[in-house]
Amino acid sequence: MKLSIFKNRTVIGLGCIILSLIICFGLTPLWGSAVRAQTEIVRITDTVKKGEVLTANKLETVQVGAYNLPSNLVKNKNEAIGKYAAADLQKGDYILSTKLSGTPLAEFEYLTGLDGTKQAMSITIKSFAAGLSGKLELGDIISLISASSGNTGIIVTPPELKYVKVLAVTLGTGVDKEYKAGGDKSGDAEKKLPSTLTLLVNSAQTKVLAGLEQNGNLQVTLVYRGAKANADKFLTAQDRYFETGKIEAAAIIESSSLPEKAENTAQGDNSNAK
Repeated sequence: MKLSIFKNRTVIGLGCIILSLIICFGLTPLWGSAVRAQTEIVRITDTVKKGEVLTANKLETVQVGAYNLPSNLVKNKNEAIGKYAAADLQKGDYILSTKLSGTPLAEFEYLTGLDGTKQAMSITIKSFAAGLSGKLELGDIISLISASSGNTGIIVTPPELKYVKVLAVTLGTGVDKEYKAGGDKSGDAEKKLPSTLTLLVNSAQTKVLAGLEQNGNLQVTLVYRGAKANADKFLTAQDRYFETGKIEAAAIIESSSLPEKAENTAQGDNSNAK
C-alpha cells in the first residue's frame, strides 16, 4: 500500500516537472514572440472630415505591436487611398475598414436609415428664438411647445412631442447646417440662420405636428445633447407614451459609465508607434 502511494506521488511529481518545462520552454517563448511581433498599419496624419476622399498626403504607414490589434485595421495605404471617410478621422487615428466607403456618402444620409416604423417630417422655424437661436444640431433631443395664434394666450406642450430627435437643421438656402473645418467664410450671415427642422417621428406625432404647424407658433427647447446611448433612452421613453399614455423620465447613464471612444486608437503597447 505504501509503495503504491509512493509511486503515485512520483508520477504526479514527474508530471508537474514535465508540465513546468513545457510552459517555460514552449508556451512562454511563443507568448513573448506574439507580444513582441510588429506589423505595419495605416494612420491618419491630418484631420479628415466625414465624406472626404482620403489622399496619400493624409496617410502614413507605421510599425506597431501586432498583439491584440483589431482584425479590420487597414494595413496598406492602397486600401484607403481614394476611399471616402464614413466618419470624422483625427490626426493619429488608426483606420478601420468600417470607417471607409467605396462610394460617396449620400447627401441626406440621415434619411437612408428610415425603416418604415418612423418618418422624417420638417417644421418651420418662424423666428430666430423659436429654433434655439440657431444652436440645434443633428442628434439633439428636443421638446416642442405651441402657443396658439392670436391673443388667446393658450400654451400647449403636447406629450406626443416631449422627446423628439432632430435629423437635420436646414438653412434658408435649403442647405443642411453642418460643421465645416475653418468655418464658413462666405460672409453671408443669412445663410447661417436655420429655416426648418427635420424631425424623426411616428405617424401619431406627424398628425400633431401638422396641426401645430398650421395653427400654432412652435417653440423648441433643447432636452439633451450628447451620447447616443442617453439620447436613445429619451426616445424609448417617448415611444412608451404611445403604449401606456404616460411619459416616464429617461434614466440617464453617467458619463463615466459610457463606453470610451477608443475605436480608432490601439490599446496597450500599440499606443507607441515607431
